[in-house]
Amino acid sequence: MKIIDSGILYENPKPYLKSIHAYFPSVVELTDGKMVAVYACGEAFEAVNLHTYVSVSNDGGKSWYHCGRIYNEIDGRITSDASRITVVSKDHIVVLMCVYDRTEHPDEGLTNLETLGFVPTKFYLIHSYDAGKTFSRPEPVEFPLIGPSFELCCPVTILSDGTWLIPTSTWKAWDGYCPDGMKAIALISHDNGKTWNKYTVVMDRYKDGIIFWESKIIEMFDNILVAVAWAYDEKNKKDLPNHYAISYDKGKTWSQPKSMDLYGQTLTPILLDNGKILSVYRRMDKPGLWAVISRIESGQWINEQQFPLWGNNFSGLTGDTKNPVTDFHQLRFGAPSMIKMLDGTIFLVFWCYEHCNSIIRWFKLAQ
Repeated sequence: MKIIDSGILYENPKPYLKSIHAYFPSVVELTDGKMVAVYACGEAFEAVNLHTYVSVSNDGGKSWYHCGRIYNEIDGRITSDASRITVVSKDHIVVLMCVYDRTEHPDEGLTNLETLGFVPTKFYLIHSYDAGKTFSRPEPVEFPLIGPSFELCCPVTILSDGTWLIPTSTWKAWDGYCPDGMKAIALISHDNGKTWNKYTVVMDRYKDGIIFWESKIIEMFDNILVAVAWAYDEKNKKDLPNHYAISYDKGKTWSQPKSMDLYGQTLTPILLDNGKILSVYRRMDKPGLWAVISRIESGQWINEQQFPLWGNNFSGLTGDTKNPVTDFHQLRFGAPSMIKMLDGTIFLVFWCYEHCNSIIRWFKLAQ
């Protein structure tokens, strides 16, 4: 695995004139080689005016054209939003958008410092049937359980049998209300996202004081599903190593979560052609964005090698205040997203601060 190219997907063209920071990128490649990316732009990491924008590339990701905001308004309330994108078929793209209702707390961040509660959230699906030229009105996703809030973790995951999954996590309401605890789940749709009346519990150790965030699910060659998540010990207020769980029945049941021996956050995996797993994550025991090659053997996650991608010479990139809400306010890079391109290379996007401005950067990796 090696870096063969890199560049910038989006950066504020006039930082001297206005404050525009970019975060949470997600990218796809269509069958004709056109690439479409979505990301959030706004004044700050948790700004009320943070909204989803679209860029396209016609040269394999080397250059990007900023197309503007994907959709102007959901309703009359004060909201911010972020999104993830998935290719469904030839020219069909689906965007999973999470809308954050800021009406009751317009002068606060997304999370409550006292309770670890979250602002109200609502998920929507936005479709494009013409390769990202136009997008439909947002269609609400009706959840089959009470969160009360939910986390935007990754794009819609489409399995080989046509099942659609939305990996997510339940989250406390602003006042701390959380009837079923905070756990990693996956919403299930068997009709291409029209209805979501089933879900599976992927990781749940809330009775032990463990919370699972930023969950993702990948499908192995033999239809085995592997889920990963960032683990947080709420009782002792510290991060744990990332955890994984395995399903051998297409997500109906999952193994007990185990440590991956990777100490970091926002880990994103992708299956390589040789059956191994490439993961990219914001490492905590060492600075920077790192990549790791791993394999699953007899149900065990085994790490083979790690190497830095970005920021490994920096220091003081994140906080360590024993409060995840405060640490979120000090984030300086993260949320990697990857796809395997038509030529077999891996295209990676993530956000990072450079020269006091948050930008979207990309790397192209050779398997």
